[in-house]
Amino acid sequence: MDFREASKDLLRANRRLATGHQYTVPSPTTYPYQWLWDSCFHIIVLAKLEPEAAIAELRSLLSRQFEDGMIPHMIFWSPRIFRPYNIGWGKKGTSSITQPPLVAYAAWEIYKHTNDIGFLKELFPKIFNFYRYVVEARDPNDHHLASIINPDESGEDNSPRFDDPMRLNPDISFFGHMYERQKLMAANRTCNFEVDVCTRNHFWVKDVPFNAILIKNLEVLAHIASLLGEEEAERYATLHAGLIRDAMREHLLFDGIFWSGTGPEHDLLHVHTWAHFAPLFANLYTKEEADRLIKEHFYNPDTFYSPFGIRTVSKKEPSYRPNGFWRGPIWFAPHWFIYHGLKAYGYDKEASWIATVSRENIERCGFREYFNPETGEAYGAPRFTWGTLVLDMEP
Repeated sequence: MDFREASKDLLRANRRLATGHQYTVPSPTTYPYQWLWDSCFHIIVLAKLEPEAAIAELRSLLSRQFEDGMIPHMIFWSPRIFRPYNIGWGKKGTSSITQPPLVAYAAWEIYKHTNDIGFLKELFPKIFNFYRYVVEARDPNDHHLASIINPDESGEDNSPRFDDPMRLNPDISFFGHMYERQKLMAANRTCNFEVDVCTRNHFWVKDVPFNAILIKNLEVLAHIASLLGEEEAERYATLHAGLIRDAMREHLLFDGIFWSGTGPEHDLLHVHTWAHFAPLFANLYTKEEADRLIKEHFYNPDTFYSPFGIRTVSKKEPSYRPNGFWRGPIWFAPHWFIYHGLKAYGYDKEASWIATVSRENIERCGFREYFNPETGEAYGAPRFTWGTLVLDMEP
């Protein structure tokens, strides 16, 4: 398979136009809207293939930014396709929550492939305001850890990391979990999505991948600000990247591994998920800690290693389901984060393996949403765009 051409064909086939904006749907049948971190993945790949399309995707993503700086996790460009369970507030046609803040990284990828400083100057105020919102509004106690108010904000809707703060049993069904998240969304609406109220009364998680992605992106934001001569923004991004980095090590590191935390005291959620690997992306582990992580979990067939990739949930967890959406199967976004984290630490052999098995999954099953780690069987949405991330993972 020519992955470059196949990826280009898929992204073009999933491209949509609406009210003067161009964007890419993750899957025409299952996900017919625009999603925040999905668009960032599209931009990262399109920067290599069609930079102008990448810029258009970024402009579209930022076009419905809220007044407080938040970028909603969904834009319903065609709301008649099906009725979403939350149509949002503040900006008609969007959701009311956000998603992992990968925007600065995506914008920098465009610049790396184009040297076009013009679009950075144009979009920088919106990008910076988004990170100021995440840093300030999502940290109601000023502990330097960003909070999510709903599991959907993690991008991993039914991950067992969130079972305890939602008071759910590990054997809950897919639809049972969806029902509970809809109840939580209704509760979020009652508190008008005000973070300090929603976290105090309903759901409050300092998620490891979310904060690791935030740190990496604040560092990239500082690079962009330096390039543009935005000295105050550069100082802001650098300062808060360091503060969050220190806070994660102080509050979320236990026994050499990072765990998500909940509540005002950051009570650790001791569920083994791929989130243990996410801090590699932001260089949060010491080399000794990273070595131990790779030895004890990356190569361990009883926890995360499988012939088809890295499980999203440890096989030892009672919540583990090899076909359970975010409760065990292999996904390309975690593979992409793990790949770049491994490369940053010099684990080239392990990174090459991640890239290779990712390509093999597509060659065997096509561009599908997620994969059974025990059998390699593909599940979920067809024509799903995350597989195009293999272009940003060299074997």
